[in-house]
Amino acid sequence: MADSTRGHVDEEALDEVVRFTSDLIRIDTTNHGGGDCQERPAAEYAAEHLAGAGLEPTLLERTKGRTNVVARIEGTDPSADALLVHGHLDVVPAQAEEWSVHPFSGEVRDGVVWGRGAVDMKNMDAMILAVVRAWARLGVRPRRDLVIAFTADEEASAEDGSGFLADEHAGLFEGCTEGISESGAFTFHDGSGRQIYPIAAGERGTGWLKLTARGRAGHGSKVNRANAVTRLAEAVARIGAHEWPVRLTPTVRAALTELAALYGIEPDLDDPDAVDGLLGKLGPAAALVEPTVRNSANPTMLHAGYKVNVIPGDAVGYVDGRYLPGGEDEFRTTLDRLTGPDVDWEFHHREVALQSPVESVTFARMRAAVEEFAPEGHVVPFCMSGGTDAKQFSRLGITGYGFSPLKLPEGYDYGALFHGVDERVPVEALHFGVHVLDRFLRTA
Repeated sequence: MADSTRGHVDEEALDEVVRFTSDLIRIDTTNHGGGDCQERPAAEYAAEHLAGAGLEPTLLERTKGRTNVVARIEGTDPSADALLVHGHLDVVPAQAEEWSVHPFSGEVRDGVVWGRGAVDMKNMDAMILAVVRAWARLGVRPRRDLVIAFTADEEASAEDGSGFLADEHAGLFEGCTEGISESGAFTFHDGSGRQIYPIAAGERGTGWLKLTARGRAGHGSKVNRANAVTRLAEAVARIGAHEWPVRLTPTVRAALTELAALYGIEPDLDDPDAVDGLLGKLGPAAALVEPTVRNSANPTMLHAGYKVNVIPGDAVGYVDGRYLPGGEDEFRTTLDRLTGPDVDWEFHHREVALQSPVESVTFARMRAAVEEFAPEGHVVPFCMSGGTDAKQFSRLGITGYGFSPLKLPEGYDYGALFHGVDERVPVEALHFGVHVLDRFLRTA
């Protein structure tokens, strides 16, 4: 039976979350982009375990093999809005020769589960399954309806995953007003003994750009004042060197306010010039906020030419752009100026920026759930520098939060493990996550 002091989690749930994480890692769902991925085996695994908890999961595909799973748990309060709980099944590529263990082994060694997806985000998928199955064994129901969704294609365009679900199967999410998913409620050690638990209440928008420079093709030995490669290189250099101005959104302002209070600092957040100074005083904790006080644009790829002595007529570059909520117009205007008259740019992929209220009842309940099991921790809001499936689900009016709790020991750099070599998660972190999720989801 469950320990009444620790919620509705039994020993079987603690065993299952480890096994599920390991099993899901062993199912290779590498998303190489361009449609090259097969999530179906992982989707069938998740669906089987949802069905074992008495649910009726639905498997949905836009493209063969790119499978999504959706199931609903009926809550005890029919007047309450539903909550979406979602995780993606795909992972980014991993080069096995760079790893200490094989990235798709799912090996459990010395109390740690190793492999691609251990933190991004098959661990959260496993936690969801473990909690749902514990409830079925113990006869527990949440207060509000929960819609469980395991998605494909998050690590690329989401066209076969959350985008497809939001556009083609909105009815499955009827009543959902809020959602939780990855990248929040993990332990951030600040190096001076403090444990910070950031909960995401916003995301920068995605603006992946394609730059095209056009010029005059010709012989590499001739003078060419209309060299497309030169034009592209100059534009890329301007973009890479640009200093974006500080723009504080409500979420980032709240994050800086709480962090400043934690460190006993009186912040002047109305002076943009003072923000960088404040970040300098926060030490390692500045990393939670620094990427989200500005828009950004980082050149990432260049393509031009086919022979060393031939000047090509065009050259192409790609830029990973991100913009704050309310910052897209400034982003567009700035890119027009930086690219100049000889380089065109277009969105290669674009998604909206998100902002969620930190004063909401739901945020307060997430905070309380973390604090119950990590009373020594300090919960703060933050804005994610990147993006998640919450962007696509926002089309349905669903407000998204990043909440996939993990209690990590010092020395685990959560951010570096995302898409990194030797991705891994401690067993105790998974157990913590199951307890916190159970506490939050029952009362949300």
